[in-house]
Amino acid sequence: MNKKDYYEILGVDKSASQAEIKSAFRKLAKKYHPDVSKEPDAEERFKEAQEAYAVLSDENKRKQYDQFGHSAFENNGAGGYDFSGFDFSDIFSEIFGQGFGGFSNFGFGGFGDSNSSRPTKGADKIVRVDLTFEEAVFGIDKDIILTVNGTCEKCHGVGGFDVKTCDRCHGSGTITTQQQTILGSFMTKTTCDRCHGSGEIYAKECSHCHGHGSIKQEKEIEVKIPAGVDTGNQLRIRGKGDAGSNGGPNGDIYLEFYVKKHQIFEREGNDIYLELPITVSEAALGCKKKVPTLYGNITLTIPAGSESNDKHRVRGKGVENINSFGKGDMYIILKVKTPQKLSRDQKKLFEQLAKTHLDDDKEFKRINEYLK
Repeated sequence: MNKKDYYEILGVDKSASQAEIKSAFRKLAKKYHPDVSKEPDAEERFKEAQEAYAVLSDENKRKQYDQFGHSAFENNGAGGYDFSGFDFSDIFSEIFGQGFGGFSNFGFGGFGDSNSSRPTKGADKIVRVDLTFEEAVFGIDKDIILTVNGTCEKCHGVGGFDVKTCDRCHGSGTITTQQQTILGSFMTKTTCDRCHGSGEIYAKECSHCHGHGSIKQEKEIEVKIPAGVDTGNQLRIRGKGDAGSNGGPNGDIYLEFYVKKHQIFEREGNDIYLELPITVSEAALGCKKKVPTLYGNITLTIPAGSESNDKHRVRGKGVENINSFGKGDMYIILKVKTPQKLSRDQKKLFEQLAKTHLDDDKEFKRINEYLK
C-alpha cells in the first residue's frame, strides 16, 4: 500500500521553510490530537502528522526523503522510519502548555532522553461550575470539589524505594539500536522503556501508588467567583491541578462557568433585557408601571401612544464589567397584549374604538394609496 506524501499530509509545498512546516504541524496537532479531538479518524490523522513532521523537520531526513521517498526508511524491520526517539515535547508544550503531561504521544514512544528526568509541571484540569443567574451577576464564594492526581505521601512522589541504576540501559536512560537502510547503517537512540529515561529504578515499588508516584485525590477548595462572569468564561486557579513529576510544580485548575437561564431576564454581554407586557389601553393612554430589576423594583413611565417593541433604557441596571469598572444597562422592551376574552361591556368599548380613523398615520396613508 502506498503511503501518503509527507508534504501533502502537512498541507505544505516541497519548498516550504522549517517555520512553515512547524506551523502546519501545530495546526494539525491541535485539531487531531486524540485526547482533545472528537473526529473518528483523529488518532490516525495525528499519527500521520507526527510521522511527517518527524521527517520533514530534520534537514538530513528531509533530504533522504526528497531523494528516495518512503523507501529511504523501509529496511529497519518495522516497515518505516523508527520515530520512537523523536522529541515532540517542546512543540507539544507550545500547543497545549507546559502542563501537557496529560496528553498522550500515541504510538511514537517517549519524548526523548533530554526531557525524561527534568522537572515537569503536572497536567492542568478544566472543571465545570454551574451558576445561577444571580450568582453570575453578583459573584459568590463557592466550595468546589476537585478530583486530581496528587503526590503520593508514602513514597513522596517517586514511585518506589531503594533507588538503583537501571540494569537495562545501565543508567544512560536510552537504548541504542542499529538499523539498516538503503543509505547504510544508522544508530538510533530510544528512551529506555524500563526506567522511562531516568536511568534509575527502584528495588521496591510503592504499594500505595503502584509505582506511579501519584494517586487520585478528592479535595475541596473555596473559590471567590467575581461578579459579572458569563457562560464560557474561565477562572484560573494556580497550583491546584495534577501533581508534577521529578519535583515539577502542580498543574492549574481552570474553572469554566455555565450560567442557568433566568425566568424573566435575558443577558447580552453586560446588558440585561426584560420584555414587559402591557395592555392596549395602557399603550394608548400611557401609564406608570412597576418593573423588576436585578437591584430591586423601579417605576417606569410609559408614554401615551406606545407600541410593541418600544425600548426603554435604564442606565446602570445591568451586569458589572468583569474586566473594568462600570455596569451595563437594562433595556425594557414593551409588548402590547391583545385581550383574548372580552366581556359584553368591554366588547362595546372596542367597537367604539374600531371607529377610530388613522387617516393621519403615514404608514396607513402609504398602504391606502395601493388600495385605490
